[in-house]
Amino acid sequence: MSTPTPFASVKLPAALVDKARDAAQPMRRSVASQIEYWATLGRALEQAGLSTQDSQALIAREEGGRYTVAGAPPPALSPELDALHGHVLALAQSGALAERAKMAVAENRDKAQPRPRSRRAA
Repeated sequence: MSTPTPFASVKLPAALVDKARDAAQPMRRSVASQIEYWATLGRALEQAGLSTQDSQALIAREEGGRYTVAGAPPPALSPELDALHGHVLALAQSGALAERAKMAVAENRDKAQPRPRSRRAA
């Protein structure tokens, strides 16, 4: 019986991997660490109550309107998301966001490490 590894392989669109590679270089991250960083941010936003509409608006803004109706303006962000966006930008500029993300990635890796098997007393 094989022991499960703490990591899994997944297929991702090449365009996403290319974007991650471009974003990872200035931050001296690997592509996998960059994608993990993005996933951690996305999970944090969902846990903070990001609405479906705000999520779609953010994706449309990031993808250049890919998810909008042809000819329609991109959906507006809610005032709450605009405020959150400002807060996230301030955290990014101060370096606190990168520090928090490093901590979250380290915690995720610690959780993914296989736990030593305890031996039963004979």
